[in-house]
Amino acid sequence: MKNASYILIFLVLVLVSCNSNTIFEKPKDLIPKDTMSLLLQEMMIATSAKFIKNKNSEKNINYMPLVYNKFKIDSTRFDKSNYYYMSKIDLYQKILEDAVENIEARNTVYKDLKTKLDSIRKDSLDRIRDKQKRLDSLKLVGKLDTLATGKVLDEIITRE
Repeated sequence: MKNASYILIFLVLVLVSCNSNTIFEKPKDLIPKDTMSLLLQEMMIATSAKFIKNKNSEKNINYMPLVYNKFKIDSTRFDKSNYYYMSKIDLYQKILEDAVENIEARNTVYKDLKTKLDSIRKDSLDRIRDKQKRLDSLKLVGKLDTLATGKVLDEIITRE
């Protein structure tokens, strides 16, 4: 019975001491909220691009160093700032929501642009096909004229 009460006291102490309201100390080189949102956007894009072939047909490239270079930070600074913002879950959630909204807005812009470019490309191909048909029909008319001229010449020669 004495052991059970010790175990119960130990479990209560563990549960009381482990709470999720731990807020880390604000780092000296904290990344600002708006920059953190932009950084997370670029990281999401870099992570999703890892398995897409690039111009050189290469896959599995780690683009994170490029993101860190773009924002002139290192991974340690990002980790410290990320842990700090994660400890303030409401603030971090807003930062993530902003990042996702901006990515979705970018995606919409790029989809619209792709649709416009596809329609322009389709119109261009249609124009080229129309020109090709006209040229083919002119060639056919030219051949018919040549054939007709040749028959007319044959008839003139045989008459004489």
